[in-house]
Amino acid sequence: MYAIRYWVCECLCLVNIIGQLYLMNRFFDGEFMSYGLRVMTFSEEPQEERVDPMVYVFPRVTKCTFHKYGPSGTIQKHDSLCILPLNIVNEKTYILIWFWFIILATLLSMLVVYRAVILTMPAVRPRLLRARNRMVPSVVWEALARKTDVGDWWILYMLGRNMNPLVYRELVTELAKKIETAASNSA
Repeated sequence: MYAIRYWVCECLCLVNIIGQLYLMNRFFDGEFMSYGLRVMTFSEEPQEERVDPMVYVFPRVTKCTFHKYGPSGTIQKHDSLCILPLNIVNEKTYILIWFWFIILATLLSMLVVYRAVILTMPAVRPRLLRARNRMVPSVVWEALARKTDVGDWWILYMLGRNMNPLVYRELVTELAKKIETAASNSA
C-alpha cells in the first residue's frame, strides 16, 4: 500500500506540473506552451523575418497617457512612450520557468511510467533489488519476492538505496531466513 501511495504522490507531482503549464498558458493567452520553442527558433530565422517572441509576450515599450494640470488649471493629456524595464527581467525569468517545467514534466512522465511497470510486473522487482546490491545471493531475492507484497518490496528497495551494502546484505539475508522459517512453521 505504501508503494502505491508513493506512486500516487509522484503522479500528483506530474499533474501539478501539467496544471501549472496549462494555467500559465491560459494566463498568457495561449502563448506559453510554445514560448520556449519560439525563442529557440528565433535566432535561426533570417534577420528580415525575425519577430522576437519575448518582446511579443513581454513588450518593452508601450504608449502611456499622462494627465497633468495645464497652465489654465485644466487637465491635459500627454501621450508618450514608456519603457518597461521589468519586462526584460520577466522574459528571461519565464523562459527559464518554461524550460524547467518542460524538463520536470518529461522526467516525471518517465518516472511515472517506470514506477507503473514496477508496480504491475512482479518479475521486475527482484531484478531491481539484485541490481541494487549484487552481494546478496539471488536465492534470497527470489524468496523475498515470493513472500512480500509491493509495499514491503518498496521498503526493502528504499533501504537498499540508503544503507551501507554490507549492512543491507545482512539485513536482507536475515529477513529472508525469518520469513522462510515463519512460512515453514505455519505450514
